[in-house]
Amino acid sequence: MTALPTRTAHNGFTLPAIGLGTYRLNGEEGAAAIATAIDAGYRLVDSAFNYENEGTVGRGVADAATDRSEVIVTTKLPGRHHASPNARTSIEESRFRLGVEITDLHLIHWPNPSQDEYVQAWAALVDARERGIVRQIGVSNFLPEHLERLKRETGELPVVNQIEVHPYFPQSEQLAYHREHGIITEAWSPIGRARDLLDEPVINEVAAVHDISPAQTVLAWHVARESVAIPKASSLEHQQANLAAAAVVLDAAEVEAITALGRADGRLFDADPRTHEES
Repeated sequence: MTALPTRTAHNGFTLPAIGLGTYRLNGEEGAAAIATAIDAGYRLVDSAFNYENEGTVGRGVADAATDRSEVIVTTKLPGRHHASPNARTSIEESRFRLGVEITDLHLIHWPNPSQDEYVQAWAALVDARERGIVRQIGVSNFLPEHLERLKRETGELPVVNQIEVHPYFPQSEQLAYHREHGIITEAWSPIGRARDLLDEPVINEVAAVHDISPAQTVLAWHVARESVAIPKASSLEHQQANLAAAAVVLDAAEVEAITALGRADGRLFDADPRTHEES
């Protein structure tokens, strides 16, 4: 099994360049797909309280033949649980549903700035790490202004920020900010959710040069930009293809051409972290 490239945070924590997204992987079928993915080589599994599948993820991790210690299990704290003591309880409940002694990586799902409780939620994650029930802590969908507030008020930056990144929304400035501060970028919906992305001529031209699929081309673009892509894949065929994309090396011109697909309105839905509220 070929080792995946890794990304390293400011504290030395590392993640593989390709992980498994699990949104809408549920029940026995979902657990089986997750177990298959882990045994195929995935070492990062992403979940969230609001995906309503933490039990499925935990079962999939337990059913895999791969040793539990090799797998990084991630979940996320929902917006309605930001305030203390709700955050503390939610973190503990996620751990119980996952069926793990320690959650490897726990993120705040959205900042919900109008609610203005994300610093409380961050403090609860810091506390959970200090109590030994969470190994690493991070955030999702935070803008630099939110990250800077965490640093200013708590003295600590997250190891990960999971944000929307795909060729229609490349987020070049935010990726640069993350690199400067030692924050690993995780890309949710890394291939987008629209078929037209995979029909783009430039993506198909690059795919033809490297004899790979358009989806693999987009994942190779993420790898070249040093982000961690977490595409969902339920079949072994797609899981293996996604992992194989990490070994594809795109040149700078190819990366630039794909990045040029970015659009001002490139978000998949109305989810600007300055205004979006997640329940």
